[in-house]
Amino acid sequence: MSSPEHSPLGKSTVYADRYDAGLLFPIPRQGKRDEIGVSGAALPFHGVDIWNGYELSWLDARGKPVVAVAEFRFPASTPNIVESKSFKLYLNGFAQERIARAEIVRDTLVRDLSAAAGGPVAVTLRSPGELEGTVLAEPEGVLLDALELDIDSYGPPRPDFLGAHEGHVREVLISHLLRSNCPVTGQPDWGSVQIAYTGRPMDREGLLRYLVSFREHSEFHEQCVERIFMDVSARCAPEALSVYARYTRRGGLDINPFRSTDPASVPGNPRGARQ
Repeated sequence: MSSPEHSPLGKSTVYADRYDAGLLFPIPRQGKRDEIGVSGAALPFHGVDIWNGYELSWLDARGKPVVAVAEFRFPASTPNIVESKSFKLYLNGFAQERIARAEIVRDTLVRDLSAAAGGPVAVTLRSPGELEGTVLAEPEGVLLDALELDIDSYGPPRPDFLGAHEGHVREVLISHLLRSNCPVTGQPDWGSVQIAYTGRPMDREGLLRYLVSFREHSEFHEQCVERIFMDVSARCAPEALSVYARYTRRGGLDINPFRSTDPASVPGNPRGARQ
């Protein structure tokens, strides 16, 4: 009962305002990884899924509401993702709970999310005052979106568009044209993607065509990024590769998957203008 069609997605929902860890709906990663040739025994990448939660609130011991912005880091090595609507419902369940200290909220989130994901999840809570002075920051790199080219393929993804030229570079390429769709509801997911690599120069027009070919494709955010990583690895054979997607929020949550060949690479969490 852990497949997406059994999740709360696309169904009428009563929004509870009391805590219930049972609302979290885990979905195994391995099913979609099998499609792209990723073995659970030896992942070809390291990484993390960074979620930002902008709609978290509870009551203090005297009944006054407290609000916070949360950052959640799910290691790519965890066996499950958490379906986003169930995550939203779970977070909403704190709204009418009296909790004396933010540390109790954080520890509860760590416990429940780690249990759902099947591995340790890191949680950071920040008050609105701690966000003062936060600067919007777009992914750095060479922007592909201004390339003049004809495109007529919008799904399924076309790895045959990918290729590389002779030579050797270390560069970072970005596009804001990534769009895919929820595999259950069909709702669009909008994002920016950053590809950093070392190796033969990637064909930029082919890469942009490839990214646009996700436009009518249905997969969760994490699955799209892993597909991009594996397709680029197979077609361009870079010596080193990192793929980082920054998606816009839905229902108070944004999801930002990062995959890399470098086990020491730890991505930041810059908030983009569209987020």
